[in-house]
Amino acid sequence: MTVSRVRVQRDTYVDSVLLMSVTRAMEEVAGVRFASAVMGTEANREELLARGVEPGTLAEAGANDLVLAVVADDAAAAEEALEAAQRRLAGERGARPEAGAAARAPRTLDEAVEQHLPEANLALVSVPGPYAPIEAHKALSRGLHVLLFSDNVPLEDEISLKRRAADLGLLVMGPGAGTAWMAGVGLGFANAVAPGPVGIVAAAGTGAQECMALLDRWGQGVSAVIGVGGRDLSAEVGGLMTRAGIRALAEDGRTEVLLLVSKPPDPWVAEDLLGGLELRPAVATLVGLGPGVDAPGGVALARTLEEGVRRTLEVLGAPAPPDHDGLAARARAVAHALAPERRAVRGLFSGGTLCSEALVLLGEHLGAVHTNTTKDPRLGFPVPPGAHVCLDMGEEEYTRGRPHPMIDPEPRAERIALEARDPTVAVILLDLVLGYGAHPDAAGVLAPACREAVDAGVAVVAHVVGTERDPQGLAEQGRTLEEVGCILAPTSARAALLAAAVALRRPELAEAPL
Repeated sequence: MTVSRVRVQRDTYVDSVLLMSVTRAMEEVAGVRFASAVMGTEANREELLARGVEPGTLAEAGANDLVLAVVADDAAAAEEALEAAQRRLAGERGARPEAGAAARAPRTLDEAVEQHLPEANLALVSVPGPYAPIEAHKALSRGLHVLLFSDNVPLEDEISLKRRAADLGLLVMGPGAGTAWMAGVGLGFANAVAPGPVGIVAAAGTGAQECMALLDRWGQGVSAVIGVGGRDLSAEVGGLMTRAGIRALAEDGRTEVLLLVSKPPDPWVAEDLLGGLELRPAVATLVGLGPGVDAPGGVALARTLEEGVRRTLEVLGAPAPPDHDGLAARARAVAHALAPERRAVRGLFSGGTLCSEALVLLGEHLGAVHTNTTKDPRLGFPVPPGAHVCLDMGEEEYTRGRPHPMIDPEPRAERIALEARDPTVAVILLDLVLGYGAHPDAAGVLAPACREAVDAGVAVVAHVVGTERDPQGLAEQGRTLEEVGCILAPTSARAALLAAAVALRRPELAEAPL
């Protein structure tokens, strides 16, 4: 028998990082079965109901309200958890300086521009999807470019916004645009990188982060990163903002090479965009690219993120690192220690593009790989025993009512522990994305579960996306994972090949050409 308690705070917006912190404060109370601090959107209310919160307690919560919800063993534990949430909220807000009425945060876009930043030329919109289009239109009306961080924006609204932006000579990056880097400033989830000659246009957030991080690690830098949202290259949207981004970077004197990053676009959109890339020397990285795609002269094609960065270095005439770093020997040692029945690979990703790349590479060597990102019912769920699986844990079914896994790694830690108990699992494959907006010590959160998996006889292969300039520190995060027995791969593509090599007991695959 459990009890649920809810407190609703009217017209109170709290960002994802603080929501995560408040949720953790409630979860730490003894006797709590479930706790969540969320905004009271319809989707979040549905998730709370599914987790055992009584319907009547949510009746008055709206999308602009903060909801604190607890399911506990008894009323005392529930009330204690809610009090812990209030203390955490008060403590966090108390740490922020208050300068009186004159420092009141603006409540509208117009107030923000007129009273605080009259010189601004970009607005970042991060509100629930149904409300995002109107705010983006307001920004366009003010002559502002838009980074539309919000997801769950209807396709017809995206098309309307981007057509209007194109007419106005402005950019709408998104919806679901998690990454941009402009004038040396990272927006959304972005890595700290050196300035340089490569301009990136990406319909793939973590794909852009992998590319910008590898460029930085391998001695280059970026002039800008323009994230356009995953649907921009669909037939419906037609690459409106990708085309605009390419033109903008081609006119930028700091950009020597254009790097396009995407999953394979609609065929007619691809043909049109590849022609547009002739404005500058260019590389088109289309993850999972199949045969039959032609590129005009001066445009190089790549099918993995690593290959795209290597080809970019070739265009620049810059040296590239070796293709591998003794990975076959490491794969051989780990595979030798696996029990014979352990054959399956389980990929648990925070990055959707990194998950897609792994699906392609694993599928070529392992055969069928099940995933939550497919429209093919044969590769969906339920999953047969012993099957290979790659999950994008940033998809809506994992983030409803919870922060994105790049912000809150705890759900992935729980999943690692679950997969480690499956006697058929040979390899758990992970990405770890660093940078602004990401958790300050994700490796520290994941490490205990990784150690448990290694101790259970499972190999854990990981790739860390990031740079030494990132707040978390690339080397430090990598050491944390290696100390608990994880095998680190230098790129996301190499991590997938390393996982296949271990699962198949074919160590040479770890060093196979991409």
